[in-house]
Amino acid sequence: MKTKTNLSLSVLAILICAAFIIYSCKKEVIKVIPTITIAIVTDITSNSATSGGNITNDGGAAVTARGVCWSTNQNPTTADSKTSNGTGIGSFTSSITDLAPGATYYIKAYAINSVGTSYSSQSTFTTLSVAPGLTTTEITNITPTSASSGGNITNDGGAPITSRGVCWSINQNPTIADSLTNDGTGMGIYASSITNLTPGVTYYIRAYATNVAGTGYGNQVSFSTLSVAPVLTTINVSAVTSTSASTGGNITFDGGTSVTARGVCWSINQNPTTADSKTTDGTGTGVFTSSITGLTPGTTYYIRAYASNSIGTAYGNQISTTTSAELPTLTTSSITAITSTTATFGGNITSDGGAAITSRGVCWSINQNPTTTDSKTTDGAGTGVFTSFITGLTPGSNYYLRAYATNSQGTSYGEQKQFGTNTGNILFNLNLTYDTIIDSRDGKIYNTIIIGTQTWMAENLAFLPTVSPSSATSNTISYYYVYGYEGTNVNSAKATENYATYGVLYNWPAAMSGAVSSSSNPSGVKGVCPNGWHLPSAVEWTTLTNYLGRENVAGGKMKEIGTIHWISPNTGATNSSGFTALPSGFRSSAGNFYNISNDGRWWSSTEYSTSNAWYRRLNYSHEDVHPSSYYDNEGGFSVRCVKD
Repeated sequence: MKTKTNLSLSVLAILICAAFIIYSCKKEVIKVIPTITIAIVTDITSNSATSGGNITNDGGAAVTARGVCWSTNQNPTTADSKTSNGTGIGSFTSSITDLAPGATYYIKAYAINSVGTSYSSQSTFTTLSVAPGLTTTEITNITPTSASSGGNITNDGGAPITSRGVCWSINQNPTIADSLTNDGTGMGIYASSITNLTPGVTYYIRAYATNVAGTGYGNQVSFSTLSVAPVLTTINVSAVTSTSASTGGNITFDGGTSVTARGVCWSINQNPTTADSKTTDGTGTGVFTSSITGLTPGTTYYIRAYASNSIGTAYGNQISTTTSAELPTLTTSSITAITSTTATFGGNITSDGGAAITSRGVCWSINQNPTTTDSKTTDGAGTGVFTSFITGLTPGSNYYLRAYATNSQGTSYGEQKQFGTNTGNILFNLNLTYDTIIDSRDGKIYNTIIIGTQTWMAENLAFLPTVSPSSATSNTISYYYVYGYEGTNVNSAKATENYATYGVLYNWPAAMSGAVSSSSNPSGVKGVCPNGWHLPSAVEWTTLTNYLGRENVAGGKMKEIGTIHWISPNTGATNSSGFTALPSGFRSSAGNFYNISNDGRWWSSTEYSTSNAWYRRLNYSHEDVHPSSYYDNEGGFSVRCVKD
């Protein structure tokens, strides 16, 4: 029994020892680092990827951290970039971020327990490239057609820069589909020259850089090119006449700023400008038409279209045209001398009509509007003033005369003049210019002369409505006398030499023709004078003599020269005034004719008393005008009229 008990105790002791041994063995198991594999890298972008790992054995110790680590260098560790993706064994996923585009990375999964850190095998992957990063350089060196810019590429996007430059457009956000420069490859700063721009235009510009991933753009900047003068052409001339033409221009570009004036300019010299003759034909671009006027016939003109903007004035191409010729332009000069058979006239050709004057002169006839088929003179060629001497006239006849000028276009005429030849060979001053008037009452023509501020008849008035013998007298009734004629027939009286030379003697009532006395200047008394003329007052006679140096010397300046009509010595006679006073004598209040060839007497409109009036007198033996005198109204004196 005791033996069985001991045996049981021994077995029990053995079992206890075995259990202790087994327990002791379990507490001394060796711990190691975990076992881990890496997952395939997926979802690769330019800056991220997805990976992970699988911890198959924790190495006998709990996994306290796990994830992936990576670097651009091989064999990355947790000292490099890493993720932290929990604890424990099994699979896990890691999101990798903040990667650089286009870079190759080395990656391992890791697991950490109390023993240490274990790593999976190494994998590699490359992030996707992106478009480059860059900035645009500010614009400099701006001209009407160019500018300077460039860029600075700070990031190649993970791939080599294959092209770079700037691109521009008149629209915002330009791309390389617009105008661009090509300024090499690679990163860094570069310069770009922008050309072929349009003046006065606003452009938008961006730097660009291209790699395999695409094209990146810098910030947008803008600038405006400088404006220039407009661009235009001149339109060919049409509708050319002797004095006008049509042309114009086509403004194809305003230079970048508004066209404020346009037209054409012209000159007889080449390259006309707006300082020459010009038209003004509105504003703006496009085609315009210009009408040129005021041209000279037969003249070559140079023409250019012009356009002005704020920058200046530009011109189109120069063209030329020649106006057609026309008839000459001329005037007929006033008579400068006239006798019974001759006269001196002339003309002034102010324009040759654009063609050479081949002949000129005066033509005359007893009929109006004479032409070169009538009598004429030939007085050279060319423009300007010319003098014509007419001969072969009939004494005491009326003539019509016109100056003429001939060029290749034909013959043109000056205004018509009318004159009458003398019967008494009056000697006018050939150095002075006389004009003529026609008395509409009888058609008689008178020479006239300007003396100072007055215009006087240079001949005695010869208006003769009736005629009376010298014995007929009155200081209130009008009487008309012809020196030496004692009849009453007007035609017979007009046929006398004295009438032709000296005109008519009038008593003061006839001279006044019913008007009242006047001492005004002008008198305002038409009297017996033609329309537009008047009988001078005593004051007007004084105005004349004062202008000629006063009464003591004025007579010589007023008298016809020589002794054809005045008897010798005709003292002091020069006729420098052109008045051409003649010694017409007078009819005395006693009813007799006196002193022809000795003196001349002329009425004024100013009475001395109710029966006497003032007159002026010149004498053959004196150079003065006899001091103011008065005479009976029934006396017969000559009349000289003054123009109103």
